[in-house]
Amino acid sequence: MTSSHNSIPAILPRGNGHQFLLYGDACSGVPDAPHEKTFAAVNAVVQRLSPQPEFILFPGDEIIGLTPDPEALRAQWRFWLDREMAWLDRAATPIWHTTGNHTTYDAMSEAVFRAVLDLPNNGPAGQAGLSYFVRRGDLLMVFVNTLWSGLGGEGHVELAWLEATLREHGDARHKLVLGHHPVFPVNGFTGTYQREIGHEYSRPFWDILVNENVLAYLCSHILAFDVQAHRGVLQICTAGAGTAHRMPEGVEYLHCVQAALDEEGLRFQVLDTAGAVRERMEWPLPDPDPASWRELPPGGAEAPFSGRLQSGRRIDLRLTGQSAAADVASAQTMMTAFAPGSLAPFWLGLRGPRQTLTAIIGRQPGRSPSYWFGPDLSAGEDFDIRVTIYPDMGPGGLLYRERDSRPWSSFNSASAQGLEQLAWPRHWAIGHGQGGSDDRAFRGAALKVLVARTEGG
Repeated sequence: MTSSHNSIPAILPRGNGHQFLLYGDACSGVPDAPHEKTFAAVNAVVQRLSPQPEFILFPGDEIIGLTPDPEALRAQWRFWLDREMAWLDRAATPIWHTTGNHTTYDAMSEAVFRAVLDLPNNGPAGQAGLSYFVRRGDLLMVFVNTLWSGLGGEGHVELAWLEATLREHGDARHKLVLGHHPVFPVNGFTGTYQREIGHEYSRPFWDILVNENVLAYLCSHILAFDVQAHRGVLQICTAGAGTAHRMPEGVEYLHCVQAALDEEGLRFQVLDTAGAVRERMEWPLPDPDPASWRELPPGGAEAPFSGRLQSGRRIDLRLTGQSAAADVASAQTMMTAFAPGSLAPFWLGLRGPRQTLTAIIGRQPGRSPSYWFGPDLSAGEDFDIRVTIYPDMGPGGLLYRERDSRPWSSFNSASAQGLEQLAWPRHWAIGHGQGGSDDRAFRGAALKVLVARTEGG
């Protein structure tokens, strides 16, 4: 361990709870290969955490793997475990793994995975040491295999055992599910069986997580850090433990995630190889102070703030009214922020024949904007929608919920960046675009927009 003068303070539980580390996709295990150095740089940061994590979660692709030679595969695992991870006392700080496409790509590699890691043998039939669960007091962690050869390989996942295990441990206060492949696209990268689990599994898989009150699904595979919410359950993707050469330059970075769970929820910080906190989050989202809500007048409105939204802060909007009764496909503004002489960097309203709640984000002049898509509104529907802008969440940090009783979901987008770099202009407009009352006017009735500025995690 390193000396205290360059230690990194870990986020600790508020009272009883759990403090742990999450990172994945090192693709190492080969001496003097490029990933040995990048993985070592991330591990150097992990070793600076004070206090050290109680346990470590590694959702796959520890080694480069993908060899037909079982001895070569075992040698990679030995190098990873005995050399690259020699700093970790696994008896004091257990580390639990999921299968991955670099490590369990056929029956031979599955057998090697079982033998070298010796994980709990409490999974579904045929998947001993590949799928399993761990119970630590009030915390249940279920590790699913998203590429078992017995189901068809990459992208296939067994669901009945997952549901039964979660139900058997219904008394657990905290439930986490881990797998290698995302369920929802990350940074716009999509492809059934390859970039996400098979699309026929996505809805029933997520239904199980929602119905069984799972807090988060933790995954890797896509070389990014990404967090998004769907029906109140988080998907957290971390794949920055060493595989740097295919990351989008200037957007993603090598990293590890240090997290704490307690009775109030989840908090985490994402650390780069310099030990700097690049992203952070708290979940569930704290509600704004009721006294902080401010109604914005129809038409032009003075911006309640301008400039970049600093880390730890959110913008909360409440949109109420009635959608257009007739078929309207043209864009309808609910709220926009703009500067005269340039296209609005932020526009929120309805677009298309299904009157889809849409945000259009333009970060740089001369570059095409990015689109975020929320729920569709039926013709003549009374709506009450909360929208939260939480830059610390990255692309998933534009969220909505309907009528307060519904859980939060992230808008869908194909962007690798969120609103963390957006400089908010001084001019806002409600019910029409920046061009005046006839510019993309709202065609429904009784539109009301309230705003609150909120401290986040």
